[in-house]
Amino acid sequence: MDAHWLVPDWPAPPNVRAACTTREGGVSQGRYASLNLGDHVGDLAADVATNRDRLRQAIGAQPVFLQQVHGTGVVALDAGQDIVRDGTAADACTATAIGLACTIMVADCLPVLFTDEAGERVAAAHAGWRGLAGGVLEQAARCFTPESNAAPAHRASKVIAWLGPCIGPKAFEVGAEVKAAFEAHAPEAAACFQPAQAPGKWLADLPALARQRLRAVGVEAVYGNDGSDGWCTVSQPSRFFSHRRDGISGRFAALVWKV
Repeated sequence: MDAHWLVPDWPAPPNVRAACTTREGGVSQGRYASLNLGDHVGDLAADVATNRDRLRQAIGAQPVFLQQVHGTGVVALDAGQDIVRDGTAADACTATAIGLACTIMVADCLPVLFTDEAGERVAAAHAGWRGLAGGVLEQAARCFTPESNAAPAHRASKVIAWLGPCIGPKAFEVGAEVKAAFEAHAPEAAACFQPAQAPGKWLADLPALARQRLRAVGVEAVYGNDGSDGWCTVSQPSRFFSHRRDGISGRFAALVWKV
């Protein structure tokens, strides 16, 4: 893989791989330079196709690109006989098959990768504030919960999560309605908001909110983005795409798969 990409530092089992791309390693030009993976942002279709092919070859697995709609829907990529194809509308996905990469595209929203310590399943979720407030992480974590009548030998092992780069708490200015949406679910969410300079505005800590939501459903092993400056997409234009910063922007991706 490209040396500029991020490889999650988390205690995933040996048969689970993960990566998070940056702007490096592609062929796109201008504001999309260079590894834009989004086919819906105005970039040349041929360049996006080349970039996605480079990604596939680099990871040695098949990425599945969702049509992300800022919702809470989860799709099983390998359910039944048919493999889910690119463009399926959902904001989280899960897989148990080898070589099928759960893929989340972002340009400020928070990508969250999951696996279990047994390496039986992987999942990924797209957590902008709407999806996060709506429960997309809880829905993704629920993929690892066995049926209530499952035999003890098939009970889920501990779930591990990794938070990728996103808009940082110094840059993510939101309105009071966003703060209220999180506090309505959990009053402790108030600690993840600080007053902004503009009246009635708040600075939201997206990774901290994600950690709260994950902890509430029993996912204690959470790694990656801690809200520090090095994880902020807005403040690193040479490394990450950012819709908030640039308006029109490419997309990078976080992926997790089994080998």
